[in-house]
Amino acid sequence: MKIMVVGGGGREHAIIKKINENKLVDKIYSISSNLAFQELAEVVDISVKDIEKVKEFAKTNKVDYAIVSMDDPLVLGMVDELQNAGIKCFGPNKNAAIIEGSKSFSKDLMKKYNIPTASYEVFDDSDSAKEYLKNQQMPIVIKADGLALGKGVIIAQNLNEALDAVDEIMVDKKFGDSGLKVVIEEFLEGPEVTVLSFTDGNIVVPMISSMDHKQAYDGDKGPNTGGMGVIAPNPYYTNNIAKICMDTIFNPTIQAMKKEGRIFKGCLYFGLMLTKNGPKVIEYNCRFGDPEAQTILPLLKSDLLTIMMNVTNEKLSDTDVIFSNAASCCVVMASDGYPISYKKGFEITFDEKIKDNLIYAGTTIKAGKLVTNGGRVLGVVETAENLKTAIDKAYETVSKVHFENAYYRKDIGQKALKVIK
Repeated sequence: MKIMVVGGGGREHAIIKKINENKLVDKIYSISSNLAFQELAEVVDISVKDIEKVKEFAKTNKVDYAIVSMDDPLVLGMVDELQNAGIKCFGPNKNAAIIEGSKSFSKDLMKKYNIPTASYEVFDDSDSAKEYLKNQQMPIVIKADGLALGKGVIIAQNLNEALDAVDEIMVDKKFGDSGLKVVIEEFLEGPEVTVLSFTDGNIVVPMISSMDHKQAYDGDKGPNTGGMGVIAPNPYYTNNIAKICMDTIFNPTIQAMKKEGRIFKGCLYFGLMLTKNGPKVIEYNCRFGDPEAQTILPLLKSDLLTIMMNVTNEKLSDTDVIFSNAASCCVVMASDGYPISYKKGFEITFDEKIKDNLIYAGTTIKAGKLVTNGGRVLGVVETAENLKTAIDKAYETVSKVHFENAYYRKDIGQKALKVIK
């Protein structure tokens, strides 16, 4: 089989590594500019947003199956175009990907179908948003409505910060057209949990829970990032909470999308807050999280490609989705200055023995050498029989990777360890 994976980040490298385990895979095409992938895939430098060119490449090269795993091409409708060209895909159609593409859509969906979430209001002009904020309790959360690389969320501690956030998003257009509308919502407190899930539009099969670390610096300080590290499973996510989430969030979301004529097939990401009033949805993503995918996929014992194809064919109920009982830790090695400004082009060196534990993200090959080419450069992933050992192993492996300007958080997983008896 010829497989095409659209995207060139850490998530896509983790997916490529996993589907490469399937013996039916003859060739993998990576639609990206990340030449570091070339050991496992043929790298095809086409923009992930150029749907027409990607479609023509897939047709010309007789691709059997496509995995569209990035938010932009999903929200733009790449799956629809590939399907129209006769190519089966993993990933939601455009009308379902809106669950991530528009936060106001997802909040209205939850309100309509009584799916627990924070109270909120939506604004399409900055003056009205600011007027509303003057009478609200702080802290408060201001979100750009559209896609913003996981960075379009600002938690304002006081009114001045909240007003500045509105200006940043709506007036200064820091996130472009994603900030034409803002969602202002109640600040929720409690442990955060991420649950990725497979769904074929009929049933939902949750994967192992995880804990992301979004802020740039230790102690959850600094600006929001795309994610500085993840541990799995998340000890706050008990069997009892899992059942509540299935009954009040996971199944209701899938059925709500079905009732709206927006059948969701692919990976649906549930970002949850475990509040004193029960689990609530912070956000949905229409694809695997990054770096959650890097952390969770190494624990998957079942064949990923088989699961994906059965999702496409609406046969998930007949599919074994089995994870190991081990734990996993991913520490993201970034370029110092990320997510604001940073330099690229530094050579990356490491002990060859740890190569299988490295996930390439902001990387490429220049003059035959692996070099940095982004903010989040590498994911260092280790698994073990328990979480503490997985964390210790991950940091030991980090110490064997070197590049100028390297930065990483030193406290990934420490919050989780505090609640494990």
